[in-house]
Amino acid sequence: MSTNANVVLPRARRQRRVLPGFGLGMGITLFWLGLIVLIPLAGVFLKAAGLGIGGIWQIWTEPRVLAALRLSFGTAFAAAAFNTVMGTWVAWVFVRYRFPGRRVFDAMIDLPFALPTAVAGIALTALYGGQGWIGWWLEPLGLKIAYTPLGIVVALVFVGLPFVVRIVQPVLAEAERELEEASATLGASRLQTIVRVVVPTLWPAMLTGFALAFARGVGEYGSVIFIAGNLPNVTEIAPLLITIRLEEFDYAGATAIAGAMLLLSFAVLLLVNSLQAWLQRRGAR
Repeated sequence: MSTNANVVLPRARRQRRVLPGFGLGMGITLFWLGLIVLIPLAGVFLKAAGLGIGGIWQIWTEPRVLAALRLSFGTAFAAAAFNTVMGTWVAWVFVRYRFPGRRVFDAMIDLPFALPTAVAGIALTALYGGQGWIGWWLEPLGLKIAYTPLGIVVALVFVGLPFVVRIVQPVLAEAERELEEASATLGASRLQTIVRVVVPTLWPAMLTGFALAFARGVGEYGSVIFIAGNLPNVTEIAPLLITIRLEEFDYAGATAIAGAMLLLSFAVLLLVNSLQAWLQRRGAR
């Protein structure tokens, strides 16, 4: 009996493996992740470390750097929040309704992925500038978009919308409509059904779309510099400030600003992922 147990137990242990070749696959994954992501990011901090803690802190607390970081993260957050709402709305329309030209409009959502960001910036500036088709009507009303922080938000909304739509759309397509019908049968209004039935199932996807749109917005450069105006302490984004430092051959200063952006971005994304995990655990109860 003991001999048979000794034979069976190793087989049971072998069957617990997640995938055949898991060790090799994990090794390749970690090697590739380190080569493409971790080593370059470590290089940023190593280059900035040459300034010392005092030098890095001095750069981080410069008024121009603080203004650029506030602008980049503030506009990226505003644009991502707006895209989370409107992107979910757009995904809902595409999934739940059938109308002429639906496939054409659905395909147009992906255009910001294919369009060079500099071209997008030029087009948005031409539209929302003082002599543009839209800006010509808005500026007499006191609403100036181009060369203001609002123009940066508009550019980031343009480049970030597809992330939310493409994340939320498949979740909506697989959602159980029977729950919505049951909610209506029990007397719930449409608003109550959306808030209590639909939105809880979409929160994880919406947060993922927000995180992707936010991350894209923080590092966006091409579509922003044309419509921003690039005035120091007013409409100068952090990526542009990094480029200016590089053109001045201040590599350590540029990497110090980049390191601040990385740390702040990591903190925000970690918070979003933690909130997403909490919502998933709460929904599983």
